[in-house]
Formats: sequence, C-alpha cells, structure tokens
Amino acid sequence: MGHHSTWTWQELLVLLGVLWLWGGSAQPTPPGPTRSPAPQLKFRLAGYPRKHNEGRVEVFYNDEWGTICDDDFTLANAHVLCRHLGFVAATGWAHSAKYGKGVGRIWLDNVNCEGGEKSIGDCKHRGWGNSDCSHEEDAGVICKDERIPGFKDSNVIETEQSHVEEVRLRPVVSGARRRLPVTEGIVEVRYKDGWAQICDEGWDTKNSRVICGMMGFPAEKKVNRNFYKLFAERQQLNYRLHSVSCTGTEVHLSMCTFQFYQGNTSTACGAGMPAVVSCLPGPLFTSGSTHKKKQRQQQQGQLRIRLKGGAKAGEGRVEVLKSSEWGTVCDDRWNLLSASVVCRELGFGSAKEALTGARMGQGTGPIHLNEVQCLGTEKSLWSCPFKNITQEDCKHTEDAAVRCNIPYMGYENLETWYWDASNVTEMVLSGVKCAGHEMSLSHCQHHGSSLNCRNTGTRFAAGVICSETASDLLLHAPLVQETAYIEDRPLHMLYCAAEENCLSSSARLANWPYGHRRLLRFSSQIHNNGRADFRPKAGRHSWVWHECHRHYHSMDIFTHYDILTPNGTKVAEGHKASFCLEDTECEEDVAKRYECANFGEQGITVGCWDLYRHDIDCQWIDITDVKPGNYILQVVINPNFEVAESDFTNNAMKCNCKYDGHRIWVHSCHIGDALSEEASKRFEQYPGQLNNQIS
Repeated sequence: MGHHSTWTWQELLVLLGVLWLWGGSAQPTPPGPTRSPAPQLKFRLAGYPRKHNEGRVEVFYNDEWGTICDDDFTLANAHVLCRHLGFVAATGWAHSAKYGKGVGRIWLDNVNCEGGEKSIGDCKHRGWGNSDCSHEEDAGVICKDERIPGFKDSNVIETEQSHVEEVRLRPVVSGARRRLPVTEGIVEVRYKDGWAQICDEGWDTKNSRVICGMMGFPAEKKVNRNFYKLFAERQQLNYRLHSVSCTGTEVHLSMCTFQFYQGNTSTACGAGMPAVVSCLPGPLFTSGSTHKKKQRQQQQGQLRIRLKGGAKAGEGRVEVLKSSEWGTVCDDRWNLLSASVVCRELGFGSAKEALTGARMGQGTGPIHLNEVQCLGTEKSLWSCPFKNITQEDCKHTEDAAVRCNIPYMGYENLETWYWDASNVTEMVLSGVKCAGHEMSLSHCQHHGSSLNCRNTGTRFAAGVICSETASDLLLHAPLVQETAYIEDRPLHMLYCAAEENCLSSSARLANWPYGHRRLLRFSSQIHNNGRADFRPKAGRHSWVWHECHRHYHSMDIFTHYDILTPNGTKVAEGHKASFCLEDTECEEDVAKRYECANFGEQGITVGCWDLYRHDIDCQWIDITDVKPGNYILQVVINPNFEVAESDFTNNAMKCNCKYDGHRIWVHSCHIGDALSEEASKRFEQYPGQLNNQIS
C-alpha cells in the first residue's frame, strides 16, 4: 500500500465496526406484531323501570353484549357513555344494578374517564373482560334529555333477546300458504342458514300467547293438534328448542325459559311433535264482509284508549278516555308489560318498544294516568294499578307511547313504490284520497279502472318524500274563547283586506268607502307539538309579495275560519294566509329558530308557538250577513294538508257560539278530537246558551 493509504489498526477496527452496524441495519426488518383494528363498539340502555334517557349501560364488544361494573364509577364516565348513546351529557349515574342485573360478560371495571374522551375505550380501565364484579354491581347512567344534532333517535326501551332472534309461523295448509296474515302454523326459529322447530312437550297456552303477540296478534286459540301430528310424521324435522316455559307476559320468546338441543337431534322430541300455534287477529287484520268491518269499527270507537301521532299502524302516543275527555299517560314506570296491555287491547300483538319522553309528540289536555304498573295479563290498561295525576307530577314532555308488533301483510309487494318517473309507461291509479290511517294505497278511495290521466306521460306522476318525523300543529283553544269579540270596522279601513279576499262576497256590492263590515275577531296561538319543525311548503324564492300589506305570503292558505249551523251548513267563512310563520314564544329550554324580520326563514320550531293577534288584518270572520242564532265556530289549521304532520285529526278546533245580532258568546272551545264520540255529538246538538259563563 502506498504512503497515502496506510491504516492504523485502531482505524481498521473502527471501520469494521461501522460496516458491521451498517450491514446489520440494512438487513430486512422482521415483521413486528401488527395492531389489529379495534373492535367496533356499540352501546345501548337496558333494564326497567326506566325512561328513554336512563338505564343500565350495555356494551357490544367482540360480538357480545356485556355490562360495566360500578367500581370507581364517576359522572365523567357517564358523560362519555351518554355521548356514545347520542345525548349531549349526563346528569347522573346509578350503582348496584338499579335498572336490574344484566347477563353475559362484564366488559369493563374500574373505569376512570376525565370526561372529554371520544370513546370509553380511551379511558383508563382494567382491560376488556377483566373484572372481579358480579351483575349486582352493573352501572347505569341518567343522560340529559337533549340529543346530539344529527344523531339518529334511538330512545327506545328494548327487549333483551339473548339467544333466539327470529321466529316465524310456517303455514302447512295449502290455502293458508297464500293468505295473509298467517294466523296458524308450525313455530320455527332461525338456526344457522335455515329454520328449526320447537318440541311441544310441555307446551301450553301461555307459550302460544307469547308467540301470537310476537306475530302481531292479541290472543291465541285452540288448534287441531292431530292434523299437524299426521303432517309431522311425514316430514324430516330439525328440532332446536325444548322445555319452553313462558308466563304469557313476555314480549319475545327469548325472554322465556327453554333448553337447546345439543349434538345429534335426529331422535329429539320422541314423545312430542313440532309446536303449533293458532292466533286470533285483531279487527284491523280480520278478513270479512263490509258489514262485519263496520261492526268492528264501531267496537273500536267504543274503546277508551287510542294511539296518536304515529307514522304507522300500531304505534303512537297512548291516550285514554276519562270523563268524556281524552288525555295522555305519564311515562313514570312505563315499561313493556304496560305497553303490551295497550297493544293487545287495541287489537295488535305485544309491544316491541315502550317509548318515553313524548317520543311520539306531546299530547294536549289532561294527563289522566301516572305510574301505571300492569302485570301483563290485564285485558285493559284501566285494569292496571295506577296513580291519579297531580299538577306537580308530570308534564306533556313525559307522555308515554308504544310501538306494537303487527302482522306481516305483504304490502311492500304491492304497487306502492317511488322511483324516477322518466321511464313510467302507464298510470295505475288516479283520484287517490286517503284518510291517512290506511296501510296501503289500495285501501284508499280512488277512481278505480276509469283513470283520469291514463296517457299523460310522466308530467302528472305522483311522488313522495318520506321522513321519520313530522310536525304536529294544534290551536290553543282557550285563547280563542278568551279573546273573541265583535268589531264594526269602517270600509275605508278594509281595502287591503278586500284585496286579499278576507271579506265575504257581499262586500263587493257595498257602497265603498262608506258603511262598515261586522267582524268576529279572535287571537290564534298555534303550537307545534310534533317531532319536527313546521316549515312552509314553498321555499323563499317562490313566496308571493303583497304590496298592500307589504309582506310575503309563504302559504296562501294557512288557516280556515268558518261559522257553521249546528247541522254543519257554512254561513260565513274566512281564511288566513301565512304572511309570517315564526316562533313568537317557546317552552323553557327551547330556543327560537324562526323570525320573519329581514326576510328571515319562516317556520314553527318543535316546542314553540306562533301567535296571530286579534287586532291584525284578516284575523277575523266577516259575519255581516249572519242572522242571530246558535252556531259553531270552526278553525282548521293547514286545511289543504300542504305540509306533512304526524296527526291531522287535531288540526280543527270548535266552539259553541250564540249571536243575538249585537253580541256574541263563545264557549266550550276544544280541539276536534279531544272529546268522546258521545260528547262531540252533544256538542253539535247543543240547545243554545244565555251567557258565556259556561265552564
């Protein structure tokens, strides 16, 4: 080596060390332990008695539902869990299985959150499934009854279906296979990719009652077991359950006690046969003659209970009739047992959900019942223990509601779909007029085979936009009664009103600007008690400007005002356009959202009301041509059904009135569906009153 390339032994050692380190680091890195994605967590509230915003916390982890132990539990933990459940925050928590003991795993113990974590998994804890607790220590939460915006409403009290998910009735009689609903057949449960049977050893009517309730039927009946025994002998059966024992009040088969067959089931159920059930359908689902249907409708009309505000058959706010007046039920201690009594009384099956917190909208009038505690065997809700309400106990924000099991009718297989109309080749219905309670368009009035728009193409094709929730408007009846009076208003002050057709037709023949018109004035306070804001049908771009009054109309006809004779003949009428739909006032904790000033958005927020004062133009009925006598004052909101509502039956308000030619007495004002059928008939045939002091 030359002079310039000489290396000392120390330098060589350093160089070799660097090369060894470089070479080692350049080797392929062996794969380390890869982090599998965290299991998806789900949360639910369970147990009862409880309301929709409280309950035992259950967590779905590793494909299994489990609970959380109350050791070291804090309000900060509850905040995180309530946000998981769609509520903005927690107001408290519960220990020692206040809402009942859960089943299965106890997933978390010694949870310690700071309160701001996005997931309960981010909080400190002993590890998933590591717990020294029993289910007597299951934790619960009480969440603030305010939903996170955009979070899907899941405020339900659910059944706890542990082992058996799907159940069906399989008809075997040839005619019954094609007929809906299926009321009789072999009981089968979903097993793997097929269906399995239940051994009927020890099977009794209580078991049948539970199955019928699940299928949407209120009661069970005897079945010809011998026929099915002959059928079963010729079939290859696959038994899954045996020793089923129900009390008859369960809302799902999984809540009964039973045993699973293990291993080879070829010799199972040796002394028995498949369980068979026959059910009695409720009035809505009974096939028969028109005469029988009328009888059933009359029977339904005599019930002292009804459902209001639901979007489908078998769901709604529970209302009961007491002293000829409809009222609601407070949700304190409301549970599936009481809800099922309601459902069966109305001709449906057992309850799917017991809803609290006015989840089907707020009712009006009295709250008749509180702390209803049914056993589940009662024929009527009125047979259950309950407390009479006091003013301090409940508000309409606590109105109870139900969702009932109803029979499968196959209506989704009919004509009633909504699709892009560009490829429509023919019209199948016209002149459709529904009352709103029908379960299929084919049940509504229509033109039949004589279509009006058979060859018009897609221009007149009807369409829908569906929503899970809707508004519900109703008038504050007492205010109409308190503010009604007569004014003789000079014609020279009525030019703008005449332009907007707020006077009777005879006003056109008057000697303008001399003379006057006699007006019945009153205030209208219109509340939105539904579950969605009431918004005008038309957007701001299509609102009509009225120069005379200098305002926009967002709806041409928002309210109808009529004076009727006791037999229903109209003798005077008025109408009110919605020149300003806004939140005049709101309930406590509800913020105003709509204001008309500066061409603002119009509407009525849930929990708010819009006030049309008696002293504004067109807030009247022109009664100049009305003769003295006894009449009915009728006010109808949203009369043309231009905006969707969950309940149109409460849009009309009626009052008795007596007019002597100089003065008018208005009394007995009430919402159209607030009274019993008998009381309503008495109202319409009243003999007239001498003063306005009638209570």
